[in-house]
Amino acid sequence: MHIVDIYQPSAVLQMPQRPKALITGATDGIGQLAAIELARRGADLILTARSQSKANATRALIEASAPGAAVDVFYADFTDLRNVVAVARAIAARHPRTDVLINNAGLHAFQQRVTKDGFAEMMAVNYFAPWLLTSVLRDNLVRSAPARIVTVASEASRRSGGLRIEADLLDTAPFTARGSSEIYGRTKLLDIMFSIELARQLEGTGVTVNCLDPGFNVTSLGRELGFSSPLAKALNRLGVGDPNRGAGIIARLATDPEFGVKTGLYVSVKKARSLTPVAPADSEDQRRRLWISTAQLLGPFLMADDGVGY
Repeated sequence: MHIVDIYQPSAVLQMPQRPKALITGATDGIGQLAAIELARRGADLILTARSQSKANATRALIEASAPGAAVDVFYADFTDLRNVVAVARAIAARHPRTDVLINNAGLHAFQQRVTKDGFAEMMAVNYFAPWLLTSVLRDNLVRSAPARIVTVASEASRRSGGLRIEADLLDTAPFTARGSSEIYGRTKLLDIMFSIELARQLEGTGVTVNCLDPGFNVTSLGRELGFSSPLAKALNRLGVGDPNRGAGIIARLATDPEFGVKTGLYVSVKKARSLTPVAPADSEDQRRRLWISTAQLLGPFLMADDGVGY
């Protein structure tokens, strides 16, 4: 695994007094809690959201917790990859300086749904959308260095059942609720591979790239299951799956000086220890192969100028 570890207190690069952090999936769950924590730590926020009501509620929570923090909301549908690119370009234009990008938005679907672009919904939301968003914002982040890219992955990647890169990117076969965990884990495996390869590409630019396992969190990720709401309430009463732990590790990677110089890591929610990812994420050749295949597949979305506006 490609890891650059040059942490020394004297080597820490200082971010602006009020860093600007972009967080996807910030109106619910650990993303919302991480946004609030970052605002408390002095960051101004750029959020992506699908629901205006949830965005308004999140803005109110942030303003109550961190008065004075700027909050700019962009509405995006991560199942629509042209919309993802359009929103990313709008963000890049309005915010030429972006100090932190946090790819947090995610979906665990319990049945197959195919997007308007012809891709599996979980693949589009969990992997293709952050890949495109990061690609569009990449130059802004490099110009803003020192900057950071943080991607929320998962130890569910170890239950992915392996990876056939070209075939799995295009797989739209039906699956059951029971079989959904393997598909979800596969998208998180891809996120780990994407993050570590991007760290290699950006080495020396002042942009660090790390991903993380947020642990088990009781959030709305499993909202499609009818019993998820009562189960979440029961677990909350038992103190199991506290989402503040997942939000805390996101905020740590986004703000701690240590992760301003360490890059190429896959980090555990448990004391931020480094994890070795499951194969093929542990192979530099396979990570490069995935990047090339993804770039070929998604390149038309980056190149197209089809009049889609924001």
